[in-house]
Amino acid sequence: MTGQLEGKVAFITGAARGQGRSHAIRLAQEGADIIAIDICAQIDTVPYPMATPDDLQETVRQVEALDRRIHAVEADVRDRSALQAALDAGVAELGPVDIVLANAGIFPLSMNPDPREWQDVLDVNLTGVYHTVEVAIPSMIERGQGGAIVLTSSTAGLAGIGGDNPGGRGYTAAKHGVVGLMRSYANSLAKHSIRVNTVHPTGVNTPMVVNDAIQELMQADPAMSNAMANALPVPMIEPVDISNAILWLVSDAARYVTGVTLPVDAGFLVNK
Repeated sequence: MTGQLEGKVAFITGAARGQGRSHAIRLAQEGADIIAIDICAQIDTVPYPMATPDDLQETVRQVEALDRRIHAVEADVRDRSALQAALDAGVAELGPVDIVLANAGIFPLSMNPDPREWQDVLDVNLTGVYHTVEVAIPSMIERGQGGAIVLTSSTAGLAGIGGDNPGGRGYTAAKHGVVGLMRSYANSLAKHSIRVNTVHPTGVNTPMVVNDAIQELMQADPAMSNAMANALPVPMIEPVDISNAILWLVSDAARYVTGVTLPVDAGFLVNK
């Protein structure tokens, strides 16, 4: 049986673990080949362990187990030239990109706020998204076959949550900024039949959320923990829940869907 994305190539950032790995696997299950990017290194202001080269290789292993091709590169979305080189190498190996998932992100919240958190989270979660789309656009336009771009925002991109420290405010500002980017790109790329949308997860069961630093913060501030409550009776959702929504957005089933902010949030926003 032919998958929904047979013959497509997807460019995915933050692909070493968590949502990014889930997206790579889910799209590969539907026939896509993958260009997978991850920093695979630590950023000083991030209080939890970030992805490693071994994590990225595990993504490679799982995609190849599905008999799909994958080109994986360690690159930082803050470094546009490195991101461009990674994309170009992937395109040379796998072919032109049809799908772009700007997923890489950090959540620099800790018990001891650092003023640098603000700039780091903007650089990764907003400028990194901009870089991801910008390096991919020219080849998508040149190919002339349209395409689909999904930017990962958050419920914090539609609501004023995130806490009162530099990292929390920066996270919320960046995720709101991603919505502005999406709407701008949706307008400017429509004439090329390239669709652009955002997804807005609630808390997801990934290492970015499920770690000692974030749990310590939640326990110290019950008000913040209560503010993260979903309407549906689940504390968190799974990465594949976001992957399934993205699969729909990039598939022909959503061929006329562009410019939308799609919550996958277990009723988080309606519960506010």
